[in-house]
Order: sequence, then structure tokens, then C-alpha cells
Amino acid sequence: MIKSSQRLSPLDAIDFAILNELQINGRIKHTDLARQANLSAPAMHARIRRLEKNGFIRQYVALVDRERAGYDMLCLIHVSMALHQHDQIENFRTSVQKLPEVLECYHVTGEQDYLLKVVVRNRKDLERFVIRRLTPISGIAQIRTSLVLSEIKATTALPLPPLSDESS
Repeated sequence: MIKSSQRLSPLDAIDFAILNELQINGRIKHTDLARQANLSAPAMHARIRRLEKNGFIRQYVALVDRERAGYDMLCLIHVSMALHQHDQIENFRTSVQKLPEVLECYHVTGEQDYLLKVVVRNRKDLERFVIRRLTPISGIAQIRTSLVLSEIKATTALPLPPLSDESS
């Protein structure tokens, strides 16, 4: 049996350069990207289609400025489950996926079970979210909320290898 990692062709320096550029500017024209990489437009298109098909590029999105969109509060919410039973865990996961205020949810190690990155407009919205949306989810034992005072670094770009193969 062939493992999925063996079926995917390995990425070369040009693929990494394409991915790096698309992380910076997802709207770059394929012709401009081809020119940067010294490839023909059809060759560039084929490479991008292969990266998409093989799952290296999952989707293209616009990153909206949350504060300009009226979401002044970014919160990190730690959730501990009362019992670690399959039904309660699945219920929690399904419920959280339906909450639009939850931007990200991670199952973590440590004292808490889950870490949620949540966005709300103000303090009252946070109170409503915690009391009316999060607390009613069965199986939750504890909720701890931290307010983000300032974002020091927020990126979506992965640290992929650069085009040059220089070692430090």
C-alpha cells in the first residue's frame, strides 16, 4: 500500500517560492508570478493547479480587519470538560463549529481541554456569548476568558523555505 505522503510529488524550490508569494499576495496574477519564477504562464498555471489538487493550497481568502469590521474584542477562552466521554466531546466540537464568533478552536494539552479564539464587538457581546452560547453546551466544567490587549504578531503565512537554498 502506498502512503499518501509517497503519492504526492515533493515540492521543489519553485513550488516553495510560489507558495511564499501566494501567502503574501493571493491575488497576484499568474502571469506576474510566472515572470518572477522564470516560467511560462501555462507552466505556472499547471504548478498552481497541482499545489491546489495535492492540498498544499486549501483555499483563497480575503483577510478582513476585525477592528474595522466592528469587532473590538479578541478573546482567548480556555474550556475544561467535566468528563472526557466521547459523546460530550463530540457534542462540544459540533456545537463550537456552529458558533460564528469562534474563529479557531484547538484541543490542547495542559490544565484545560480546549482553547478558543473568539471575536466579539464589545463587553456586552462577550457576556452574551459566554452566558447564552458557550455555557449551555453540555459537558463544560470550566470556562476561563482572557482578553487580548494588543496583538504583537498575527499572521497566516507559514515559514516555508525561501527560493535560495542557503544554509545558515
